[in-house]
Parts: sequence; C-alpha cells; structure tokens
Amino acid sequence: MSGAIKPSHMLGIRCAGVTVAAGTLQQAGLIRYKRGKITILDRENLEVAACECDGIIKAEFRRLLGVERG
Repeated sequence: MSGAIKPSHMLGIRCAGVTVAAGTLQQAGLIRYKRGKITILDRENLEVAACECDGIIKAEFRRLLGVERG
C-alpha cells in the first residue's frame, strides 16, 4: 500500500477501530475489506446503515465544491 492513505488515517481513528467497523459491515454483506482496501458491495443498504451525517457531508461537498461525491 505504498503511497496510499490508510483508512484509519482518513477517519482519524485507530486501525483496530477500522477493523471492527469494517468487519461488521462486511458480515452484513455491505462491503468487502481486505488489507486496507474497501469495496462497496451494496451501496443502497450501506447508505441506509450510515448515520445522518452522510447527508450532511454530501450537502457540504455540493456547497463547497459544486460536486457530489460518492
């Protein structure tokens, strides 16, 4: 993973926290997580499982950058 940013650094949490959260989402069939690489398998239900902050973040991207991410 040379040069890539680790998910834990992007989220500002310890690696163990990412592992636990990713394991939970993986067991639910929403993502695949292996060696720091996250693949979204079921975007619709992942968004349902996300907190209300997901919508807030999308709105801020649109407001600040004029684009929608993800």
